[in-house]
Amino acid sequence: MTNKKVIATLLAFLAAVFYAFNMPISKMLLVHITPTFMASFLYFGAGIGIGIIYLLSRRQVQKNEENLSKDDFPYTLGMISLDIAAPILLMAGLMSATSANASLLNNFEIVATSLIALLVFKEIISVRLWIAILLITLSSMLLTVEDVSSFRFSYGSLFVLAAAICWGLENNFTRKLSRKNTFQIVILKGLFSGIGSFIIALVKGDRLPQGRYIVFALVLGFFAYGLSIFLYVKAQRNLGAAKTSAYYAIAPFIGALLSFVILRESVTANYFIALFIMMIGSGLVVMDTLMTKHTHVHTHIIINETDGVTSNQHVEHSHPHTHRLSNADHSHHRHKDKHKVDH
Repeated sequence: MTNKKVIATLLAFLAAVFYAFNMPISKMLLVHITPTFMASFLYFGAGIGIGIIYLLSRRQVQKNEENLSKDDFPYTLGMISLDIAAPILLMAGLMSATSANASLLNNFEIVATSLIALLVFKEIISVRLWIAILLITLSSMLLTVEDVSSFRFSYGSLFVLAAAICWGLENNFTRKLSRKNTFQIVILKGLFSGIGSFIIALVKGDRLPQGRYIVFALVLGFFAYGLSIFLYVKAQRNLGAAKTSAYYAIAPFIGALLSFVILRESVTANYFIALFIMMIGSGLVVMDTLMTKHTHVHTHIIINETDGVTSNQHVEHSHPHTHRLSNADHSHHRHKDKHKVDH
């Protein structure tokens, strides 16, 4: 493994670890900060922190990144709106749900993202991914039920699931912007989502927390939201999307472990059963990502030589490839091969 890939692997792992701290520490801060203000400060921390990094590296970024355009406005607006709703729902869920359960329930975002991609954006879902979706859904149902014998639902867990669905739709909007300036996307997410949540908190009449708790929330937002995404993108450039996703998929499990260590949360039989099922489902998602089959369009230039006259004909065809290390969208490029045919 090259030095670049070693560094990229460390960055991907750090991205997962930074996000994993979100659940247990947010639950601790929610004792002093209302859910809406908490969501606001988390995104403000992400936007401000990544904004500072962008200013320090602006010249280099401008050379390699394409800026957002007017055509991107609908997806940008949808992304920001959902980023206002999702963290508020998550923080509301954390008020009553355990941090460990919430960490695992975040994986329902995979299900929501896949189903929305299928139903709305007409993307193809493999059999392996369907099985993973069913397993993750089953696991989420177990985590949502407080008492199997009476089937009493945990409303906190339902809020977390609602947040995962919002983020699933948001992922599909963000996917439409994925080739654009990543710094701009994170900054817009952070600042505008933070402003939106802040206004909602003021309208609701939420009480502004003490300054030190605001600072804690901003720092957590920078690491758990902003810097986590930043490191994730950096890792992608050397590892590819699939491998980076594989490392990042460990975040919910780290979050659950941190919840037990930091918050001393109790463990139920439901949790262990759900954890086992969730691990199998998440593993299948990673396998599906690594083994994705997709189609390239190739242009072959056929050179016909007749009586000394050369003419070019372009013949396009497609055929499937199996790539183990990339699930990237290749629709934006073509490979050209020249074949000389004698007649």
